[in-house]
Amino acid sequence: MRRKTKKVIFEDIEVIDAGSKGKAIAKAPDGRVIFLSDAVPGDVVDVQTFKKRKSYYEGNVAVLKKPSERRTAPVCQHFKYCGGCKWQHMKYEDQLYFKQKEVSSNLVRIGHVELPEVNPILGATKQYFYRNKMEFSFSNNRWLSPEEINSEAPIDNRNGLGFHIAGMWDKILDIEKCHLQEDPSNAIRNEIKNFANQHQLAFFNPRSQTGLLRTMTLRIASTGEIMLVIQFFDDDLEKRNLLLDHLMATFPEITSLQYVVNQKANDTIYDQEVVCYAGRDHIFEEMEGLRFKINAKSFYQTNSAQAYELYKVTRNFAQLTGREIVYDLYTGTGTIAQFIAKDAAKVVGIESVPEAIEDAKANAIANEIDNTSFFVGDMAKIFTDEFITANGIPEVIITDPPRDGMHKSVVEQLLKIHPKRIVYVSCNSATQARDLAILDEKYRIVQSQAVDMFPQTHHIENVVLLERRTPENKLS
Repeated sequence: MRRKTKKVIFEDIEVIDAGSKGKAIAKAPDGRVIFLSDAVPGDVVDVQTFKKRKSYYEGNVAVLKKPSERRTAPVCQHFKYCGGCKWQHMKYEDQLYFKQKEVSSNLVRIGHVELPEVNPILGATKQYFYRNKMEFSFSNNRWLSPEEINSEAPIDNRNGLGFHIAGMWDKILDIEKCHLQEDPSNAIRNEIKNFANQHQLAFFNPRSQTGLLRTMTLRIASTGEIMLVIQFFDDDLEKRNLLLDHLMATFPEITSLQYVVNQKANDTIYDQEVVCYAGRDHIFEEMEGLRFKINAKSFYQTNSAQAYELYKVTRNFAQLTGREIVYDLYTGTGTIAQFIAKDAAKVVGIESVPEAIEDAKANAIANEIDNTSFFVGDMAKIFTDEFITANGIPEVIITDPPRDGMHKSVVEQLLKIHPKRIVYVSCNSATQARDLAILDEKYRIVQSQAVDMFPQTHHIENVVLLERRTPENKLS
């Protein structure tokens, strides 16, 4: 029988730092670290713990005794329970400070590398309504707030359309207004919810695997084009068409209206048929004169404006002269590869998702770029001596791996072929630091640049420029 953790209250605790995953950090009287999810550095609080371990506690703020000067009022009505924008109660300049601090700390503490003077973090011009893609889930048993539970008012409708509550895979927080995506995002989502309620279209129940409406994905490109994909569970032609026809009539500005009938246990659509109901089966993003075709399964950076800043940093770090062979590892839909192509002799992109490579090839043709080649395969298996012999030895490598970082064999291959320059783009500075520790044998960090892609959250992208060590700089 598991023993319940005894809850402890610590009074007048000063919050001293911000840590990973958006947690705030304090110290308990016994010396243990306290991780808090609803505090800001500089706050003085009473803490109620809910977990105790050998070296730390986890807790919540029971009483805010003295608010930090870093605090600001959250703009979103759902902030208290949503968990999507964990730092909305912190001033934006302080968000940037702690993001920059975390990157530098990870590179030094985990990577044990010597850092040059770090470039100031690139903050976002738009701190709200910056996402080009949002995903929402339906539920016929939405999450109830403590206020609703304690209220004597009857709850007649448990349907919800919004985000998963953290740690509760089957509970959805109903969202009225989200501040992450520009209008008509909120209007479209609320209209779908209201129409479904009025016409008794069943919301999904993930436990019983029943219902009509499962998820919706909305993309609003920087070009103004809109893609809406509704995921249905039940294959009910009449009810499906009723909703889709209503959306066509109500929102004629939708460029691409598509749907999926998914009766699997999970919500992923990458192995499902996506049907175009109205308009095109794609929309376009644009960047510096290049057009990128985006379909329902495409990956594209979710902050279009900051993606441009990120790619400019990457291009500047690469220092291309027009004569280099460049490899773009984890190329996705080839956006970086095409963005730098005009400055290189040849760009070779590698990606594991077949649909992404199809997009990359199609976009290169549409953009009249003839010096790129794209290959699909597991990076650890395709990035071999034979591949390099066939495609040329790169002078520059750009790598933008997923959160887990690069496979060990990929890092070893980088050391083996020893390109002059490596530009490492990362959405996780901890795994980036791990890889840099291995590369440190033959490379030194010349520049490091953090780019804030996700204001109001703890997430941060970081770009590092590595140059090959020479007898002249091997000790620097």
